[in-house]
Amino acid sequence: MLILRRSDVVETLRDQELAIIDVVAEAYRLHDAGSTTLPHSTFLRFPEERHRRDRIIGLPAYRGGAAPIAGMKWIASFPGNVTAGLERATATVVLNSVENGRPTAFLEGSVISAKRTAASAALAARLLAGPDTPTGVTLVGCGVINLEILRFLAAALPGLAEATLYDQDPARAEAFARTSAEAVPGVRTVLASTLDQALAAHPLLSLATTAAEPHLDLSPCPPGSTVLHVSLRDLTVQTILDAVNIVDDTDHVCRERTSLHLTEQHTGNRDFVTAQIGALLRGTAQLRREPGRHVVYSPFGLGVLDIALAEFVRARAERDGRGTRVPDFLAS
Repeated sequence: MLILRRSDVVETLRDQELAIIDVVAEAYRLHDAGSTTLPHSTFLRFPEERHRRDRIIGLPAYRGGAAPIAGMKWIASFPGNVTAGLERATATVVLNSVENGRPTAFLEGSVISAKRTAASAALAARLLAGPDTPTGVTLVGCGVINLEILRFLAAALPGLAEATLYDQDPARAEAFARTSAEAVPGVRTVLASTLDQALAAHPLLSLATTAAEPHLDLSPCPPGSTVLHVSLRDLTVQTILDAVNIVDDTDHVCRERTSLHLTEQHTGNRDFVTAQIGALLRGTAQLRREPGRHVVYSPFGLGVLDIALAEFVRARAERDGRGTRVPDFLAS
């Protein structure tokens, strides 16, 4: 068993944004081709009212292809941690051999989770934004995920020069601006004083909030905006119906009271979903943008991405001699 701490994962993935986007894209292609197994995520919730927003999620997955791997991510999301100065999400990933089922690696998973989420968003921005490469992005929600998304967007969209920031807590937006100046020095940040001002700033928008219920429409956005709906519960049912909707997996994303799940309950069907991103990547589906109509990308966050990126980390860490090897982990 190879055990990789957070610091091991961070060092292994440093400056690897484009390679990570490639790992995520290949996982989506394999998923669309039927070369993955992806059971529904398991949501562990708690009966106490004080834990109403808290959950721990298990995401098992198998990725086939040239180097098959299986495993599971176990990720806890406790939004109240933010006010206590702690990270909202913590995670671990276990990888298993598909030859004998034995565990091969145990990794700190929050870095993997954040980076695969950001890579998925950046991949979608590059794929969906149309012929004009975006030069600016609006980030709503100034936390870890949008910081990673900004980092990956800067790698995927070389012309990106400006990010407009909005958070319900202005101090978080200010802290984000300071951090991003160091993390992504090539992108200038602008603080928006209102949400509508932020939404109107750029035709590329990333939503990474802790919203539990839909609260937002896209009327202030420039016509034909590309929206990375990463937090999945921000947009109203009518907003989803008015958009061209791209998802990572229709069956997975229409669960757990996401905006798309609520839209399915409202309409009784899933006809509002245009395509899955893996099909766009493989060319088995086409995106036809309609003048003035927003394109919304809603990724549920497939466990196969975590497993694929964790295996990428494991292989590179072993090559570089990182981590702690426990040879007698399974010894009796």
